[in-house]
Amino acid sequence: MALAAIFVFLLVCAVHVLESMLDLAKKRGSVSDEQVKLRVAITQLLKESSALSTPSTFAQAAKLKRLAAAKEKELAKLQQSDIKGKQSLHEKYGKVLKATKGPSLWFARSVVLECTC
Repeated sequence: MALAAIFVFLLVCAVHVLESMLDLAKKRGSVSDEQVKLRVAITQLLKESSALSTPSTFAQAAKLKRLAAAKEKELAKLQQSDIKGKQSLHEKYGKVLKATKGPSLWFARSVVLECTC
């Protein structure tokens, strides 16, 4: 009986840890290399456009600002697709964890009742 109790304890702990890791991964999110490169490019373009402050370079500064805005839109799309991918991953593995949690808790309850009787 003691071995079964240890097994149940480890099973319940593993399910709980997996569930908390999945929630943490959903909340945090990761930043890909492409996103970092886009952010660096956007800041560089904005710095260059702010450096061009004379009236004769206004057109070039406006062009750089439009390019930075386009890159910001691209970054937003990339982040949005990343969020959708994480949500589908969370839904898929969340369903598996919920399906595993019920039987493991039932098994834990039955083992605990056997041990106490």
